Amino acid sequence: MTQPHARIIALVGLAGSGKSSAVEYLTEKGFPKIYFGGVIYKAMDEAGIEKTWDNQQKFREEIRQREGKDFVIKRVIKNVRDLINAGQNKIVLDGLYTWSEYKIIKHEFPGQVVVIAIVTPKHLRYQRMVKRPERPMQPHEVDQRDWSEIENLEKGGPIAIADYFVINDGNLDQLHQKIDAVTHDAHFCKSPEQC
Repeated sequence: MTQPHARIIALVGLAGSGKSSAVEYLTEKGFPKIYFGGVIYKAMDEAGIEKTWDNQQKFREEIRQREGKDFVIKRVIKNVRDLINAGQNKIVLDGLYTWSEYKIIKHEFPGQVVVIAIVTPKHLRYQRMVKRPERPMQPHEVDQRDWSEIENLEKGGPIAIADYFVINDGNLDQLHQKIDAVTHDAHFCKSPEQC
């Protein structure tokens, strides 16, 4: 049974939106993180598959077809419950992808999940992805990834129906200020500065 005061932030966004920067900022503020991709990485390790972007994308789609669309979310829910049982009352989820995952997490933790979409103009996402130190991508690769995630993983739904939208078209400090404002508005913190 979950504690009524436990609150969960699920951050969603397309590649290059700044979602990882937002997650990192919240973890620095003391929010424990559950990374959806970590479930996929662990399954890839168990299957002996090298962790390249192409392999990861293909494996993510195949395992959801084979094991069910709830493959990742079932493991995430267990991790969330473990953190809550250990006394955590603010948790951040990194990597909520699919519409199915969205519906399941909202059902499992009614009234406790706030979805924040990090949204960035496409030309800025292109710039960020080209400069990315790990797995940089060219604009056409970003488009292919977007289309694949929207068509095959239903990624657009959770972004479209998010509780809050953070427009990330500035620098990191501006992103942090916007995250502080949203977490305050969503009653995660007493004030934006005290999150």
